[in-house]
Amino acid sequence: MKTIPQPPQSLSELMKRANAMAGLSLGLLAHSHNITVPKNLKRDKGWVGQLIEHELGAIAGSKPEPDFANLGIELKTIPINHQGKPIETTYVTVAPLQNIQGLTWENSVVYHKLRQVLWIPIQGERHIPINDRQIGTPILWRPSDIEMQQLKQDWEEIMELITLGQIDSITARHGEVLQLRPKAANSKILTQCIGKEGGLALTNPRGFYLKIAFTHQILSQLI
Repeated sequence: MKTIPQPPQSLSELMKRANAMAGLSLGLLAHSHNITVPKNLKRDKGWVGQLIEHELGAIAGSKPEPDFANLGIELKTIPINHQGKPIETTYVTVAPLQNIQGLTWENSVVYHKLRQVLWIPIQGERHIPINDRQIGTPILWRPSDIEMQQLKQDWEEIMELITLGQIDSITARHGEVLQLRPKAANSKILTQCIGKEGGLALTNPRGFYLKIAFTHQILSQLI
């Protein structure tokens, strides 16, 4: 039977829990909660994040708010290689594709999730068995004025293209630090979006992701 940790009531309590995980293996942490470790992460892509959320008492799940809403802190696990560089882009949130008139950066989900992030680096190289992958030292990050401006500029440029019905012209190369990519189990999943003529059209769901170079810069600054 799984143990269910309660949400932390303060930043110091959250950081105490996060620091207590540092150095542990995913297998050891999972065992302490009677959680089964998957053989690979292809079918259980979100398993690592869910395990860390469980340990730290994050309860927001997929809601459009920070994982620790009472503290205004988003939780992000980030797989890294032996040099400390992120292995993949970091998912932020689903992108809104319709009913976006009047939406501004300051009231966007991306802004609210990235105002304060608790990064949990985790060994992510595939040759290391999931059971043995170690959890790194937690990093609490608040974007600098420059970083926030970069995020805002990318978000506004991407959202303008979506508003103009040009979503299919957006590639992962758009954006300096933030990118838009398909976010669905397969290409058959469709959702409504703004079409080229201003009406509704169908496209694959999209998500906002932080680029590897940006998250590497964050980790390099704070480690």
